[in-house]
Amino acid sequence: MNSYLQKKLNAHLNRRDFLKIMGILGIGFTKPAFSLPLGKISFNEKLHKLEKTLPLMDTFVTITVYDRSANKAQEAIELGFLEMKRLINIFNRYKGGTQISKLNEDGILKDVPEEMYFVMKKASYYYHLSHGTFDITVKPIVDLFKERFKAGSPPTVKEIKEALNLVDASSLYFDKNKIKFFRSGMGITLDGIAKGYIVDKTAELVKNMGIKYALINAGGDIRVLGNKHFKIAIRDPLKPSDYAEIVNLKDAAIATSGNYERYFDKEKKFFHIIDPKTGESPLNLSSVSVMAKTVMDADAISTAAFVFSPLLAKRFIENTNNSALIITRGGFQIRSKGWPC
Repeated sequence: MNSYLQKKLNAHLNRRDFLKIMGILGIGFTKPAFSLPLGKISFNEKLHKLEKTLPLMDTFVTITVYDRSANKAQEAIELGFLEMKRLINIFNRYKGGTQISKLNEDGILKDVPEEMYFVMKKASYYYHLSHGTFDITVKPIVDLFKERFKAGSPPTVKEIKEALNLVDASSLYFDKNKIKFFRSGMGITLDGIAKGYIVDKTAELVKNMGIKYALINAGGDIRVLGNKHFKIAIRDPLKPSDYAEIVNLKDAAIATSGNYERYFDKEKKFFHIIDPKTGESPLNLSSVSVMAKTVMDADAISTAAFVFSPLLAKRFIENTNNSALIITRGGFQIRSKGWPC
């Protein structure tokens, strides 16, 4: 990695990017302080390795492709990024004119894109599966945190209580043709699930082009293709310059939710993950890393589990037939059934 990109990564990769992945298939594994070589993975055939990194989704996204044809690998990368940008234009709630922005502005959206309907269905599934800990209607609380800390002070109990009146996924109606809020002032954020969906759809496109081996890293939301193990390092939330664990990932996905992704105060009592029942950020855990078949599932499950106590989080994740590494605020590590030790 050139020094310019490394500086940019060090400066910007502070949101959902505590899964650092540079040492893949023979590359040195880099983190801000030093490199950790992880050896090589050999192929039975000569393959070209091409990769490209772009600033997207408030982070850096890297697509790495291995193929016999350098031209084919390059085409897969370019088309992958085009697909990613197309989907971002549906789910980006910060940009005016996107479908989700229109919904949050008007309280209703007609002509729902099929991609958005699919993600809404998945969000509803995890809302019910988690008994409400995964709730996309927490946007009013997230906005409150952002506004109050920008003004220099935390939100009051009264302000949180008022914003909580707008948090209720059961007051949200959607079908293939329409999404509607039943309460004025409601809003949704799909940040905890749409990013994973975008990575998955990009991986699907790359695979359908005949690419056997690839890795897509969207600031820590990671999807790998192929039957070779990619080495993934999970950042230690209590020691940012170190890693809690290095795991092998083959034809699967991994995502982490943590209290050091986007926090508003130095004590990290207020951050982007919200308990929909209390309107406060949960304080039991520091990070939850989930391995699953898709990034969308890993993303949603890690977000939902973060609200639980450590043991309930472990039980919840195991009930989804996925695995996880859970790190508490005190640094205690809990590995679920199926997590590679």
